[in-house]
Amino acid sequence: MHVVVAGGGTAGHIEPALNLADALVRIDPSITVSALGTQKGLETRLVPARGYELDLIPAVPLPRKVNKDLVTLPGRLRSAISQTREVYRQRSADVVVGFGGYVALPAYLAARRSRVPIVVHEANAVAGLANKVGARFTEYIAETTPGSLAGAEEVGLPLRSSIADLDRGARRAEARAFFGLDPQRPVLFVFGGSQGARRINEAVVGAADELAAAGIGVLHSVGGKNADQRPDHHVDGYVSVDYIDRMDLAYAAADLAVCRSGAMTVAELSAVGLPAIYVPLPIGNGEQRLNVSTVVAAGGGILVDDARMTADWVCDNLPSLLRDSARLAAMASAAASISSGWATPVSPQTAASASRKTSAAFRRAWPERFTTGTLPPEPTAHRAFPGQCRYPPARPPCRASASAGPCGPTCPANHWCAGCAMKSSPSSPLRKTLKPLPRLGFILRSSPPAPFR
Repeated sequence: MHVVVAGGGTAGHIEPALNLADALVRIDPSITVSALGTQKGLETRLVPARGYELDLIPAVPLPRKVNKDLVTLPGRLRSAISQTREVYRQRSADVVVGFGGYVALPAYLAARRSRVPIVVHEANAVAGLANKVGARFTEYIAETTPGSLAGAEEVGLPLRSSIADLDRGARRAEARAFFGLDPQRPVLFVFGGSQGARRINEAVVGAADELAAAGIGVLHSVGGKNADQRPDHHVDGYVSVDYIDRMDLAYAAADLAVCRSGAMTVAELSAVGLPAIYVPLPIGNGEQRLNVSTVVAAGGGILVDDARMTADWVCDNLPSLLRDSARLAAMASAAASISSGWATPVSPQTAASASRKTSAAFRRAWPERFTTGTLPPEPTAHRAFPGQCRYPPARPPCRASASAGPCGPTCPANHWCAGCAMKSSPSSPLRKTLKPLPRLGFILRSSPPAPFR
């Protein structure tokens, strides 16, 4: 079985996809996994580093306002879907697992058109547009926070074993030596997600001298695009890097974190029991504030609005908190107490289950793809790709109907050849989605299609 994982752009989309891939390969080494991504995302570095092959397609961000990008969106989306379908054909994809991000929408639409089963995972408390669309095409929907997607099963967020099994206390000395931190100072770990956060960087850099004077060590990941946001002079105990690959050691070295509240960040900090100052991103759908609400309510973190995160706030609040070991211990315990319901290491058996179920359901729904008889065997015949169908313009006999006549778009079993039907049928999913563009709204408002049986 070959699984394609689709989640690109930021580490918040890429990491859970790769964590799932690791779990699938652990349970069954015969399963092969590849990732779908774009040239602009972090996946070009993270995916190969984890040992998986990466197929690149054009990024298709959805504009949030009326502009020229909105006008050109249908054409760009068609191109991305076409390239994605070719990837599925070359990889002989059996299932696509999407985690949101720019790459997910063309991944779902291409899978729908190519009749490749879909699994959707939503990490955030508020689902993005791509996953809302994808959820309309499948019954296999997973979520981290209850209520983010209708009909979803709460499964938590896949974590790396290096994070899920981390003993911060046991690894602390090793971690501080790895980053060159003073082993005797309390350590503040500052990061803004994989892209960095300029507001947080500005506040901590402005307070760097005061933190050093208070005996606080700082490990600061500024983000690759924010190399200019560092102290312009040497600050004792202050370590600044562009990006951190060994997040397990960063968590082990720290006593407190200052960070955004993306789903993966909140999940990992809760799993390792690291208290944090969460500064939700002030744009988007408000999902970052909701992501961290459970942790903050339990006492495992403190929520600070983006506008309040200043150097003065850091100086007034963090030195005293970092010197209060009892309060930090209580916050760490509170964060860890809710981690089992928020973020879970992937059970390999659970990870493989959805993929196997979708493949089995797909075989029942479209037997021509997997059976022979009067149809030529795979892979030379009856592929679901325009230009490769062996039966144009006629369609093969419908095995689900009582008659021996050709199957068409009205067949309830959907057993016609997609290679013909997608080019000729005015009711094909691709036409409904892209012509015209406002039909995307129809997909979001309409009820989900009947699942494969």
